[in-house]
Amino acid sequence: MCPLESGGISITDRPLYILNKSIGNRVIVELRNKREYRGVLVGYDPHMNLVLKTAEEIHDNEIMRKLELVIVRGDNVVYISP
Repeated sequence: MCPLESGGISITDRPLYILNKSIGNRVIVELRNKREYRGVLVGYDPHMNLVLKTAEEIHDNEIMRKLELVIVRGDNVVYISP
């Protein structure tokens, strides 16, 4: 039975737990303005501000630029895919 069906959410289903398990791995972050960042997640905070290294900024499926380090404001995040 799914944790949601049983009325509870397990700790492994919580967003910050999943983010924590994604540290050191590549993630895809989509922003409100239809831009994406793909890079290695090195940190985050409870507001879901993210720090990515060796990132690519992507717009309309085209790499716009490569960035050694980028901080993404959590308010702009639509989704994060580990």
